[in-house]
Amino acid sequence: MSTHALEADTAMEMGKKAAFSTVVGNALEWFDFASYAFFASIIANHFFPVQDHATAMIGTFAVFGIGLVARPLGALFFGRFGDVRGRKVALLIAMPMMGAGTLLIGLLPTYAQIGIAAPIGLVLCRLLQGFSAGGEVGNAIAFLIEWAPPRKRGFYSSLQQASAVGGTLLGSGLAASLSSAMGHELLASIGWRIPFVVGGLVIAPLGYYFRSKVDETPFFAEQEHGAANQARPASAARQSIGLLCLKTVGISTVWVVAFYTFLIYVPSFLSLHGRIPASIALWINTAGLLMMVISIVLSSIVSDIVGRKPLLIIAGLAFLLLSYPLFVLFVRSDSTALVFLGVVLSGGLVGIFAGTCPAAMAEMYPTQLRTTGVSIGFGLSTAIFGGFASLISESLIKLTGSPLSPSYYVILAAALSLPVIFSLKETAHAPLA
Repeated sequence: MSTHALEADTAMEMGKKAAFSTVVGNALEWFDFASYAFFASIIANHFFPVQDHATAMIGTFAVFGIGLVARPLGALFFGRFGDVRGRKVALLIAMPMMGAGTLLIGLLPTYAQIGIAAPIGLVLCRLLQGFSAGGEVGNAIAFLIEWAPPRKRGFYSSLQQASAVGGTLLGSGLAASLSSAMGHELLASIGWRIPFVVGGLVIAPLGYYFRSKVDETPFFAEQEHGAANQARPASAARQSIGLLCLKTVGISTVWVVAFYTFLIYVPSFLSLHGRIPASIALWINTAGLLMMVISIVLSSIVSDIVGRKPLLIIAGLAFLLLSYPLFVLFVRSDSTALVFLGVVLSGGLVGIFAGTCPAAMAEMYPTQLRTTGVSIGFGLSTAIFGGFASLISESLIKLTGSPLSPSYYVILAAALSLPVIFSLKETAHAPLA
């Protein structure tokens, strides 16, 4: 075997190892982060005054959103850290931070025990989780796309989202299992704490271990030795990063709003405003998340062939036209099968964005700014538009009196994203800068 072939085989093996370690660590980290949403109604009763359940739910979703507000700060810190010190080091630091925030939520005393200190402690834990999550996305996407073969960048980078949703799916499945296996009183008293304790004591250490066993990306290593900066000076790249970040926010707005509305908020919505019991709603949502994972992988493979832009346009138009009919179904139908199909459809559509956007975002930036740009742009989009989707949805319902009003938020997000998507240049088959 020639030296060139041997080096190619070694690079391929290292790429697979990097993908595996990133996928496992990312899935475990997002299991921790998403568990909060699936026990929102129980957390509302434990950490806020319960005289007005609607207000308590709004407070709970506000704290969920606060966790995502911290993401731009984490994105700014870890994004720049990943571009200067390396993607691997940034990912290693983020993992235990997420684990600590998760474990502390599972151990926090309730409002009845310590009063106002309970929601304050909850906010601090979510801020720690959000700061960690802000550093996760950009570094994981950069890590994967820089290890990917040239014609598989869409597939490799989509593994960040596939694993993130896989972790969310794991959290949803565990929540559904606990809800089905435990009586309501046992689940409400102590059962809801189990995912947080497991996440902090078991999952976070496992994620750290897997990440410690992989090398830094060849693109970053080349940049460290000065070769990567010759083609495009860093000063020229920095002049355009503001515009690129705005484009990143633009193309990802409908994605994050649709995800946090249909697959994070809807389980609580179905039991509060629809006709589906909470335990069944969690299982339906688990199916929606599973469909999203399948859609992510399939759409990423297709995007490597036909490009990113056509798929983004199709998914954006679908949310523009279908969001209102889906919420009509969720509110008015007592058919578990029809609601199941509606949630699965929304999961498939969100998966198209999640399978295509990571590559589309990362390919816009040069190596020396990739994690900074993707982290800040996507972090801002999530914090501004996605993180408060549940809060905005509940507030819209309370303000308008219509349980269909959350659909207007998704429609608005699609209307904002589509012009930006139409303006994008196709990057699927261009060399990575």
